[in-house]
Formats: sequence, structure tokens, C-alpha cells
Amino acid sequence: MAGPGAVSSRLALALAALAALAAVKYYRDAEAARQQELALKSLGSEGLFLFSSLDTNNDLYLSPEEFKPIAEKLTGVTPVSEFEEEETPDPTGETLSIVAKFQPLISHVALSGLRNWTAPAAHMSVMLAKQFKAFLPPKNKLDLGDPWWIIPSELNIFTGYLSNNRFYPPPPKGKEITIHRLLSMFHPRPFVKTRFAPQGSVACIQAISTFYYAIAFRIHAEFQLNEPPNFPFWFSPGQFTGHIILSKDSSHVREFKLFVPNNRSLNVDMEWLYGASESSNMEVDIGYLPQMELESTGPSVPSVIYDENGNVIDSRDPSGEPIQFVFEEITWQQEIPWEVAAQKLEVAMYPFKKTNRENEFYSKLADLHLEKYNFPVEMIICLPNGTVIHHINANYFLDITSMKPEDVESSVFSFSNNFDDPSTATYLQFLKEGLQRAKSYVQT
Repeated sequence: MAGPGAVSSRLALALAALAALAAVKYYRDAEAARQQELALKSLGSEGLFLFSSLDTNNDLYLSPEEFKPIAEKLTGVTPVSEFEEEETPDPTGETLSIVAKFQPLISHVALSGLRNWTAPAAHMSVMLAKQFKAFLPPKNKLDLGDPWWIIPSELNIFTGYLSNNRFYPPPPKGKEITIHRLLSMFHPRPFVKTRFAPQGSVACIQAISTFYYAIAFRIHAEFQLNEPPNFPFWFSPGQFTGHIILSKDSSHVREFKLFVPNNRSLNVDMEWLYGASESSNMEVDIGYLPQMELESTGPSVPSVIYDENGNVIDSRDPSGEPIQFVFEEITWQQEIPWEVAAQKLEVAMYPFKKTNRENEFYSKLADLHLEKYNFPVEMIICLPNGTVIHHINANYFLDITSMKPEDVESSVFSFSNNFDDPSTATYLQFLKEGLQRAKSYVQT
């Protein structure tokens, strides 16, 4: 048994160790603060903000991996991904037939690119089932509703946004190839990466069985409808969404559907240049697209059929009828509703919609604002407690400001004689109306 002296010695050593740790922490904190101050003096506040956006581990050093986005932007060279290094899908594998359904947008915009787009570029396409491997989850994303990026966004504080003055999409690479081919059924010039954020394609598992995944996905892409000598015309659906049911080895696709949601009165943004440079004037309009969808005609089927001896046989029976395949019924062991999966994808695209439930006050503020939010931008006037007293959607705002003063029926959004610019006048009226509505909430 240790005596009092031994206990005292151990206690003294423990206290000394704690003191040493505290001293080390103090030194490290002081050194970090000193380096932060030096960085601020060297780079300035904006430069330090850019540096910090790339310094993901906050060690005030940029590793080659952290510097990668800048290197790719400056050199224009992107390393080949692991997906691209895989072997080309077996042409003897199963094939999936997909049909395109398209009802054109009716608009007053008299531009040839839009006016002439009355049908899909390809009414039907046959693709290899293995090509849909792009939709399979990575090994660390096998939980229901846990989103991953099929096509990650490349936009950040350094890149800003992509040029408006383009006609032809860059060659797709990796998983972009499958998305590009699908969207090319609508129009020959799809851009799988939009000019503005949120950019990319995201997916999550909606259901799991022994051999299959049901995967929900959301794609942000746009089309260039014009070619030279016309100026660029951008056609940007609010989103493409859909689902795919495929085997875990991607050898078989049971279902596939991709579509632009048409449950809102406005679902497409259109922008076109009136000049050949980035500084040229750009016109903006919004519209409603009744139908834009791709759907498989049935499950994927073998492109080559073998008999029990391994010999290739005809795909038709002796009477000349195509051989009918019987597919097993899928029993889902785990699944979440479509609405839940869609919400997960929306939050992945718009992180600001993820509310912090641990902080009741901020959670309430976020909920109050999200109740009034509609795509793409909502202008909101609220009280300090989060109560929304007035709001207007940017699309409606643009509609109002594009009308002639004599056509505006609402007294709320009427033009002021003091301003020549309709946007300024309408925004001022919006603010005044907000102040007027706020009076009912203020206690006298």
C-alpha cells in the first residue's frame, strides 16, 4: 500500500503535467493568434477570407489537395477520376430503353432558339445498364437519406460563377458522361454544370433490398439554345429530379425516371445576351414548362440471350414474338418516403435550409423564413423576432418591373413619379408597404 508521501508525489506530478499542458495550449493559442495577425497584415481581410476558404483544416498552410481547386482553375487541367479509369461497360450487357416526353414552353420571347425547340432531340435512346453505375452510392454513403454528390459543385469564392458567353458545353468526364447523354435527349447542348450555384447533381438512397437500391436524385443543369451568329440564350429549369431502381452491381435497371417538376406556376429561368461580351446587356424572363421528362419503357433486358448450354439464341420465339422476361418482385427491407428523400436533396443543394434544432431560437427564425421562401429568391421584411411582415418573390418582382406603368393594377407595386427606374420605384414601394404593415405589430 502506498503511503501518504507517495500519494502526494503522484498528485504533484499530475498537477505539474496539467500545468505543462496548459502552458503548451497557451503557447499554441498565442502562436495561432500571432500567425493569424501576420496573415491579415500580409493578405488583407479579403485575401485572408479567400485563403481561409481553401484552408480546410485551418492550419494556415495550403496542402496540394487544398490548392487543387486553384490549380485546376488556372491550368484548365482536371486529373482523371477513378470512375474514368474503369473499364468500358460490356456491350453484351443489359440495355435500357428510355423515351423522352416534351411539351415546349410558350413564351412571348421571339428568339429562334426557343421558338424552334418544339420536340426532344431524341424521342428514344437505348443505353447500357452499366452506364447507370454513375448513380450508385459511394461505400461511405449507404444509409437511407444520406446524400452524396454525383457531380460535385466546382463553384467557390475563388471561381465565382461561370461565363455567360458560351455556346458549346465542355466535353463531359467521369460520371458527367451519363448525365450529359440523358439530357442530350432533350437538346444537343446541355451543360451539366450550371453557371451559378447551386451547381451539380446530388443523390441519396431511398430504399434498400438484398440486391437493389432505389435512389432519388436531383440535377441542376441548363441548356444553350442558340448557336453563332446569334447571341447566347440560356434555358435553366429550376431542377431535374427523379429516381432509379438498379441492382447493386449496376448490371440491371428496373426503373428510371427523370423530370422537371411542373407543380409550380414558374419552373424555368431564361437569360439571353444582347451582345458578344460579358458586359453586354442581358435580358431575363421566366416561364412554365408543362412537360420535360425521361422514362424507361421497362426493365433493362439482356442484349444477348444464351440457352442452358451457353449458346446464343434468337431473341424471338418460334412464332416470331419477342421473348418475354419475368422479373422477381423486389422486397424492400428499408425505405423512406419520397418526400423525405427529396427534402434531403434540397438541403444538400441549399445548406441554409438545414436548421439547427439544438438552438430553438434560430430554428424558429429559419422556419418562419422558409415558410415564405419560393424559388429562386425571396425578398423578406421581418421583425427582430423573425415574424415575416412582407415578402415578394424575385420572379414576381421582375414581372412587375417589366410591365408598363399603366398596366400595373396593384397600388402596392405602382411606379413612383420620382424615379425613372421601375426597379427602384417598385422596390421602394415594397419597403414602404413593409413599414406600413409593421405598424400593426408595434405596441404604442
